[in-house]
Amino acid sequence: MSSPSPTAGAVVVARPRRGSVYWGDAGMWSWVAHRITGVLTFFFLFAHVLDTALVRVSPESYNAIIETYKNPVVNLLEVGLVAAVLYHALNGVRLILVDFWSKGVKYQRPMLWIILAVWFVLMIPGVYFMLQRTVSDMFGAS
Repeated sequence: MSSPSPTAGAVVVARPRRGSVYWGDAGMWSWVAHRITGVLTFFFLFAHVLDTALVRVSPESYNAIIETYKNPVVNLLEVGLVAAVLYHALNGVRLILVDFWSKGVKYQRPMLWIILAVWFVLMIPGVYFMLQRTVSDMFGAS
């Protein structure tokens, strides 16, 4: 006969399985966002190098391409680019602290919320100044 376990008679509530250890955790989402923002930044830099190199081949074509960038949709994409680069940079600093600071792992979650707050505070004036001309052109405000 086996001895009764210390939790005999206790109701054990099973946690729902999330798919993996990290699924849904803030750390997992910061990891995903860091990878996505890195890839987006890479593709922007690739396209930027290509369109800038075009100036040596055909300055007229370069000017035509630059003119296509002067529209509200591209302006919104530029705001997204700034948001991605800023998040990637701030989260990169957080990851450096996690890796090289002895207390980094202990404080990684508070540091995530701090970088998100800093990101948000920096994006407010950034979005305002980046969209100011577009809103003015679209709605005629002066």
